[in-house]
This record gives sequence, C-alpha cells and structure tokens, in this order.
Amino acid sequence: MHAPRPAARGLDHVVAATRDLAGACASWERAGFRLTPLARHPWGTENRLVQFDGSFVEILGISEGATMPEATAGAFSFGAYNRDFLAGHGDGLSMLVLESKDHDADRAALAAAGLRTYEPFGFERIAVSPEGEERRVGFDLTFTGFAGATGEPDMGFFTCRQRFPENFWRSEYQRHPNGAVALAAVVLVAPDPSDFHEGLAAFAGAREFTATSLGLEIVTPRGRIEVLTPAAFRWRHGAETLPVDPTTLVFKGLRFAVADLGRAAEVVAAGGFATTPHAGGFVITDLGGASLAFEPARPA
Repeated sequence: MHAPRPAARGLDHVVAATRDLAGACASWERAGFRLTPLARHPWGTENRLVQFDGSFVEILGISEGATMPEATAGAFSFGAYNRDFLAGHGDGLSMLVLESKDHDADRAALAAAGLRTYEPFGFERIAVSPEGEERRVGFDLTFTGFAGATGEPDMGFFTCRQRFPENFWRSEYQRHPNGAVALAAVVLVAPDPSDFHEGLAAFAGAREFTATSLGLEIVTPRGRIEVLTPAAFRWRHGAETLPVDPTTLVFKGLRFAVADLGRAAEVVAAGGFATTPHAGGFVITDLGGASLAFEPARPA
C-alpha cells in the first residue's frame, strides 16, 4: 500500500526579527499596517503582529536581559535561533511558518519525507482583544530543517497549530490603512532555486511546483512560496534590495495583496517611504531588512 500524501500547508506567518522592536513597529505602522498590542513569550522574546485573514507577520524582538534556552541535538530553540540570527545578520526575515491542522501528523510526514524533526514544542500566552479583554491563545510548533546542494538554508522553518483560533484571529486587527488584505507570497532567494525544491515541497506538502526562468513557485492553499535567482529578485524588487549574492537559500521579500493600489501608494508615501515600480505594483525596498511588494488583490 502507498503511504497517504501529506496535507498541503498554507502560509501561516513569517518572523521579521528586529533589534529595535519599538522602532520596527513604528515603521510598519507608517507603511499603513495596523498592529496588535505587545505580547511576550515566556522565554524572553516579544512581538507585535500584522494580522490578515488566516496569516500574519510576526515582528519579533528580544526582551532586555532575556536568557534564552539553548538548542540541543533534539530540541529546537525559537528564542536562541532568532537571537543568533540578529547577531549574525541584523534585522530581517528569519523564519517561514506554514499552517498546521495536526502537529503530530506534521512531524510524522516531515520525518517520512526525510526532513529534520525536533522534539514537540507548545506554549500558551494571554492575548488582548481590541476591547482590552484578555484571552488565552496557544500554539503547537513543529520545527524542521533540510539541506540543499549548497548546504543549509539561512532561515528557519516550522508549522504552527492554533489551540484556540477563536481567541487569536480578530477582524478588527485585519483592517489596514493601506488596504492590504492578504500576505500573497513569500519570496526566497537562492543561487539555484532548484537546489531546494524538494525540501520546500515536502515542507509545504505540495504535490507539484512551477519552474520558470526566474526560479520556482509553490502554490499553497493560502499564498505562494516563490524562490528566485539573485538576478530575478533584483529585477523584480530593486537592485539595492540584494547588495550581495547569497550563497544558499535566504528569505528576502514579502508580497502583499491590496484592495486599492493607488490608495496603498498614497498611504505608503505619506509614511515617508520611497518606492520603486514593480510589475503591476510597487515595492518598499527595505523595511527592517525585508523588501515589501504591493500588488492588486487577485479575483477570488
């Protein structure tokens, strides 16, 4: 008998790590995004979120004086990973996270596909609603990893299962002044995107991907994973967005769908950001080490 195919996993969230959480959040707000209140993790990181319907951007900082638990051979440390990422790279997109319906099934499927797995990890915290009401939220995280022809990706991967989704997702936080309605795509860069297609496809539970002259694309149930060559990324996002060619897979860009491109451009300009044209839209070339592209929302 053939083993069942793993369920496809859509975009859940991305981690945008920063050494100055207050300053980074102010920049995201100037770009027209509404942020959730400050939240703290028990191991010493803290965050604010840019929520959409089913996905979000996690703007993550390190609390002053925080002591992170270190990783071991079998246990991944979210806090230590992002601490080390900031020390080595500065601000930037550090991790890609896909949705999970069953964290035990995820772990088994990832292991069966030959990807690295770690001990199960979950936690809970208190979230504050727009009305000031405290609600419990919880998450089960399944960390993973894989190598390509050029070695380990310079970014982290995990899936995330919501324990209390009714307490986490709030439509009030999903109304952004710039009109952004979705995280349409994440944009990775690699010297040869095909070196990482097997690992990424297994991570996404994808049955197929599309190869193009620019790189490759994996369509998930929520959003796309794009992997571009350095030249293609510079062509689409601006030459200044990638001053040095990466030697392995890196996480460099986000693509947002907006309801009204003209309105989005006005809000971004009012926030003091310079933009560059982009096929069908425009780009903020650097917000906290990431390139942000804005494009019209696609018809449902």
